[in-house]
Amino acid sequence: MCGIIGLVGFSPVNQTIYDGLTILQHRGQDAAGIMTSEHGRLFQRKDKGLVKDVFHTRHMRQLHGTMGIGHVRYPTAGSDTAAEAQPFYVNAPYGIGLGHNGNLTNTEELRRELHEQDLRHINTSSDSEVLLNVFAHEMQRCGKLRPAADDVFNAIERVHRRIKGGYAVVGLIADMGIFAFRDPYGIRPLCYGTRTTAQGTEVIIASESVAIDALGYDVVRDLAPGEGIFVTTKGEVHTRQCADHSTYAPCIFEFVYLARPDSIMDGISVYQARMRMGIKLAEKVLRDWPDHDIDVIIPIPDTSRTAALEMAVALKLPYREGFIKNRYIGRTFIMPGQAERKKSVRQKLNAIDLEFAGKNVLLVDDSIVRGTTSAEIIRMAREAGASKVYMASAAPPVRYAYVYGIDMPSPDELIAHGRTEAEIGIEIGADRLIYQELDDLIAAVTQGQDAINRYDCSCFTGEYVTGDVTEEYLAAVAGGRADGAKNETQERRSRDIVTVGLHNAE
Repeated sequence: MCGIIGLVGFSPVNQTIYDGLTILQHRGQDAAGIMTSEHGRLFQRKDKGLVKDVFHTRHMRQLHGTMGIGHVRYPTAGSDTAAEAQPFYVNAPYGIGLGHNGNLTNTEELRRELHEQDLRHINTSSDSEVLLNVFAHEMQRCGKLRPAADDVFNAIERVHRRIKGGYAVVGLIADMGIFAFRDPYGIRPLCYGTRTTAQGTEVIIASESVAIDALGYDVVRDLAPGEGIFVTTKGEVHTRQCADHSTYAPCIFEFVYLARPDSIMDGISVYQARMRMGIKLAEKVLRDWPDHDIDVIIPIPDTSRTAALEMAVALKLPYREGFIKNRYIGRTFIMPGQAERKKSVRQKLNAIDLEFAGKNVLLVDDSIVRGTTSAEIIRMAREAGASKVYMASAAPPVRYAYVYGIDMPSPDELIAHGRTEAEIGIEIGADRLIYQELDDLIAAVTQGQDAINRYDCSCFTGEYVTGDVTEEYLAAVAGGRADGAKNETQERRSRDIVTVGLHNAE
């Protein structure tokens, strides 16, 4: 997952984009970038690291212009250098920058087409650079010195026909405006908002509504699956459905873990969805384990707090904060490398012994992926004096690789792959393990709205909504995503390459 933002205003946008990226920081902590435009020139700063570390005063001063885009990245296979931070840029045609959240499933085929047919050079292993060059090639086909909104939408239509996978894209065309589009299944989220000023209407595009709200804009709506938006430098908004066939099938893991709870995605409150996940878990306990001996419910901060509290209320049990989180440690799920994740668990969490001593505790987490964090936390609970340690997951068992933009590893590295729930409980050291049922998770997310009746649940079911994911592709993905493969790649790329072609603020 990544976070993207775009803005057209009537005053410098560098600070607002920076602030927006800090709000979206939870979506990616590996790299950050901003690109702005003024009088036809593009200005850029991007590097590895958190937003606050990538951008200093000297960089911000050089990001001129009243429109721009920004990106925060989390590490995936093929994205381990500063050169692969986003946005990416091509100078022909027009001067185009692009940031991308998601993953293309036909990247290698596109690379060949770009090289052999479109005569374009790809400089990195990132699928985002591939996507940018596909869009740039399709824009070049309009043959105009200054394209109109319809030309942008026609290019997006052709992009949809060429690329496959899950994607939300924001881009900038020098001296013309910003554009954005969402994949035909709406797998990755994207929305836009406006703000009225004395000079006119300013327009913002972002991965999550929380970035729009917090920056003082009014949310207009989510982009529909396959829809494109183009905003001129004067703030004129144009939208059009650009996919031949589209249907809602958003990623359900956004509601489980990825999104901030104060976001509303496709009309669904993430916070309320997580509340209902806790209620569904409580109903399962009462149904399958009515004579339980749980003394207290303790969340594993932060994402599981909402579900854990509602679970405690429904079960009429005490809710306690048994772990204190060091907020200066990144999210372990998205850390590169198993050793780094395992080391960070103890650095990130510290147990309050008095909440565990002599008690049968139920720990609640949003999900269990590799099992590394769960096993360490259960061990910490026992060391703090717990008599018994039970574990509940607000999500079903994660058994399959995810290919649409979340770096879930090779299936062999997933704790649930090839194991029963009882075997998983033994593996992580829990006295009892409770998983959410998939139907209950879908019901928890869907309740109260009728626009969406399908979700991408592929990490739980192995069924991929785009219909083009083959066993051969999954094998290739598994080879690139395994921790060992990532470590080898990082060693090979010990020195970053330098990209050229525009003013880069250093």
